[in-house]
Amino acid sequence: MAGGWARDGAVNEQIEASISDELARLKARQAPVGESLTHCAECEEPIPEARRHAKPGVKLCVDCQQERDGRFEARGGINRRGSKDSQLK
Repeated sequence: MAGGWARDGAVNEQIEASISDELARLKARQAPVGESLTHCAECEEPIPEARRHAKPGVKLCVDCQQERDGRFEARGGINRRGSKDSQLK
C-alpha cells in the first residue's frame, strides 16, 4: 500500500535502501591490522595475549574498547531517499 503520490512498494524500497546503505557502511569499516600493542593506548593496562592473537592490530584493552563502542555517535542522513520527512528539514 502506497500513500499519497508514491507508487506501491516505494516505502519498502526506501527501507531496504537505507538498510543496504548502513550494511555497506559497516562492512567498509576497516578492521585493525598490523602488530598489536602490548599495552592499551588509552589506559596503559596490559592487553592479554589471547586478545592480541584473536584480533591482530588491536590497540585497546577490552574495557576501553567496550567504552568506545558504547559511545553515541550521531550520524545524519539516514532518511535521505526522498521521503517527506527528509524534505521538511
